[in-house]
Amino acid sequence: MPVDKSDKTCDLKSCFLCRFCLNDWLPAIGVHKKSYEVKKGQLLFKEGDPVTGIYFVYTASVKVHKKWDDEKELILRFAKRGDILGHMGLGSDNYYPVSATAVEAGIVCYVAMDFFKSTLNVNTPLAYNLIMFLTDELKESEQRMRNLAHMPVKGRVAQAFITLKDQFGINENGSINIKLSRQDLASFTGAAYESLFRVINELTDDKIISITDKSISILNEEKLLNLTRETAP
Repeated sequence: MPVDKSDKTCDLKSCFLCRFCLNDWLPAIGVHKKSYEVKKGQLLFKEGDPVTGIYFVYTASVKVHKKWDDEKELILRFAKRGDILGHMGLGSDNYYPVSATAVEAGIVCYVAMDFFKSTLNVNTPLAYNLIMFLTDELKESEQRMRNLAHMPVKGRVAQAFITLKDQFGINENGSINIKLSRQDLASFTGAAYESLFRVINELTDDKIISITDKSISILNEEKLLNLTRETAP
């Protein structure tokens, strides 16, 4: 859990928790929510840790990841401003089944699990939207598992770029509005680093994407989409 408390507080309107709670409940959130500054690479919680509470992204970007084997990890999703983290710790086993690490510095907010459960009990819109979010997340997870089994690496890399563009948008320079290392891209696509490097070179040579440092620009989205429709032989 982050230990550096920030003097910058949540605006009580941006995050998943605040957006779907009753206005009368917001003062209680203001009392119970804590804000923490996180650095790039800082771990918020680790797979196997006891569940303590729920996190909400205020100004950072965070990767949610799980052990793939002894040496590799699989990035399940990325979280941006307003998104919820740690919700997979809800349940009876009381351990986080995934890890969360900041990929860009910023501020995250935190509420203890007891308060979050109380909030769910008195805020029907929050409970409903959490169910809808979990349903969508499950569908996306099942699709990713099918892609890992049936889609070639180039298609998975293409899908990753499209997913990142749809989630984070494009900045003023025309690049996807998140900067990721090649290793994080490999973990997000479920590909070996060497395979990712080869595919990126092919996509760059074909003028489908361009990458400068960690900035990714999509030059031909139609061709990227076509690659995602291919299946493994």
